[in-house]
Amino acid sequence: MQPPKDAKTVDFATSTIWFDGEGVMYSVPKPNAVLPTTREESSKQMEKFREIAGGKKVCMILQMDSSAPPLKKEDRDWIAKELDSVTKAMAIISNSPLSRMIANLFFGLKPPAYPAKFFSNETEAKAWIKQYCTEK
Repeated sequence: MQPPKDAKTVDFATSTIWFDGEGVMYSVPKPNAVLPTTREESSKQMEKFREIAGGKKVCMILQMDSSAPPLKKEDRDWIAKELDSVTKAMAIISNSPLSRMIANLFFGLKPPAYPAKFFSNETEAKAWIKQYCTEK
């Protein structure tokens, strides 16, 4: 997935995001990105995200990074809680069976408060997520 040439991109520690014309947020991982090492750093990244999203819940299409290291349970729990507060729906794109298995396990153990589904391509992800973007 690549941002359109006219999209305004925003860089985070581990990803680059942009919004399309319909308000869907896209996120692609940065190669060899280093995860924030403290909760304070992670909290600052979430504050930045909330500001960009205008304090609203958004529909997201995320590309998974199959090379990302596994997170500790307390970090997964914190991320899950934070995502619940900013996510209307999430489409996750992954071509890696291992990444999908890990993410399915994550969502299976702690189901999110929002609709989430896995896809192998952006076209299918976009078609699915549109149903949630028109909801208020």
